[in-house]
Amino acid sequence: MSTATAPIKVSAESDTRISHAAHFLGMPKKDLVERAVVEYIENHRDEIDAAVARALRELDGTRADRVALLAGISREELDAVGGLAERD
Repeated sequence: MSTATAPIKVSAESDTRISHAAHFLGMPKKDLVERAVVEYIENHRDEIDAAVARALRELDGTRADRVALLAGISREELDAVGGLAERD
């Protein structure tokens, strides 16, 4: 596993829960969060894989489709607001 760190923000309520759980489990907060994230992703792998597959089916390789997907709108919605010219 990578040793690089990246700050994350959680609500005050979540931070309190993390602090208490880490204390009673005898581990640093960062270790608890890392283990929790890994476990969550493993438990939701099918949902994540399905979402990736849906996203890939929506892409046809055009710049407009990539923008629409990243913006969370359909290609039709993007076209309705003026669309996006493809680069040469």
